[in-house]
Amino acid sequence: MHPQLYWYIPKKELEHKLDSLKQTLTESLTPLQFYFKLQPVIAGIREGHLSLRIPRKKFTKREFKRLENQKGMFSRFEYYITGDQMYIIQNRDSIEHIQPGTEILSINNVPVSDYIKKYRSLISSDGDNTTFYPYFLKDLFFNFYTAENGFGSKATLETLYQGEKKTYTLSREIKSDSDLEKDKEMKKKTLEKKLNDYVASSNSYNRSFKFLDKDSTIAYIKVQSFSRDYSDKFYKKTFAKINNAKAPYLIIDVRNNYGGSLYEINNLYSYLTDTPFTLIKPSQVTSRDTPLRTNYFRKSNPLEYALKSIAYPSYFFAQAFSTYKKDGKVFYKMKADKPTKPNKQAFHGKVFVLINGGSFSASSIITAKLKNDKRATLVGEETGGANDGTVAGFYSYQKLPNSEIRFPIGLLLVQPNIKFSDSRKGVVPDVVVTESMQDIIDKKDPQLDWIKNEIAKEKDNKGQ
Repeated sequence: MHPQLYWYIPKKELEHKLDSLKQTLTESLTPLQFYFKLQPVIAGIREGHLSLRIPRKKFTKREFKRLENQKGMFSRFEYYITGDQMYIIQNRDSIEHIQPGTEILSINNVPVSDYIKKYRSLISSDGDNTTFYPYFLKDLFFNFYTAENGFGSKATLETLYQGEKKTYTLSREIKSDSDLEKDKEMKKKTLEKKLNDYVASSNSYNRSFKFLDKDSTIAYIKVQSFSRDYSDKFYKKTFAKINNAKAPYLIIDVRNNYGGSLYEINNLYSYLTDTPFTLIKPSQVTSRDTPLRTNYFRKSNPLEYALKSIAYPSYFFAQAFSTYKKDGKVFYKMKADKPTKPNKQAFHGKVFVLINGGSFSASSIITAKLKNDKRATLVGEETGGANDGTVAGFYSYQKLPNSEIRFPIGLLLVQPNIKFSDSRKGVVPDVVVTESMQDIIDKKDPQLDWIKNEIAKEKDNKGQ
């Protein structure tokens, strides 16, 4: 089903890895033990979207309710990983007064470096890219940890800060009435929350917009995820404000954006060009029946199943006629691979785009296209997603027969409509500006500052 399985790994090498793994399987394993053996082989395929799901213990309603009424133990910190070291960079609730910049040496007497080495081998990145690992690993580290060790009620951290070692004991706290009330408030939808696509779990917005200066000359759009939800309204209102202000500069920030909707990035690009464009190349699939392998009834309750059953004939015919053959290959019909007209509110000024190793999937596709078309100056760090595209789009959700580990497989080869570079790397910025851990702790942004300084120079030159 995967249309480009051997893009980064020769077939013989993959078969050798699987055969070598089989030789090590000499006794029965739990699903989790099997996951830790098989996932490094899957990660070795180097297709960032191709990954087994972590097998987890299923909670009863009672257990789930109990956890829901407790504060997280590790999730109340923000982390930074470099090499085999992990640091706390934010302590929102001042737990134990642990200072930002504190290195975690061990958890329950197990060195953190051991966990990092083990967990890094589980992460799939695109091609030979290395910038993706520290970003994704810091986000997934405690997913792996709790899968292995469970949701304990206490944890002992050995730490190092400014040359001094300290030991802290973390414990799960019961949420107070005010905490529970705050949770309810965060879940309420307002017009502003809908427009900016509010995410209650992180108390943040997927999209935000502001002017960075008093005279409204520098417009700034931050997109944390291309979720598509309410995106049409957001871009329509945002670009109307930018045009009304006659702002000559626009900064689009897709750092730490793991991707999402092709529809949204196609729509966003239409606001950045003054000529018709085609965002992606035709998307290849392995066969005509591939679109029918997307688990139509997946996660349906009885009512949804009944309603979907009624609608299934329409779905079947729509998917059956969604492919076409050309030059012996099968392609899936997509709006983004057709010419799109520029939006009437399109921005015609200078565009800068902020990228880093956390810019993945759809973020890499739109930035590769912008760079190719010389429509934007990219600033920051090489993206985590590949310059030449990826395999994703939609998935067939497989389940391994004995372990019952879930294995979603991307079905579409999605590539930006640019000359194929075969670089096996991410999108490389026009201007490389790195961000240190201390910058994050001090709330400094050298990448954004570089753009602001560049704009200031331009303004001064024009003034002269």
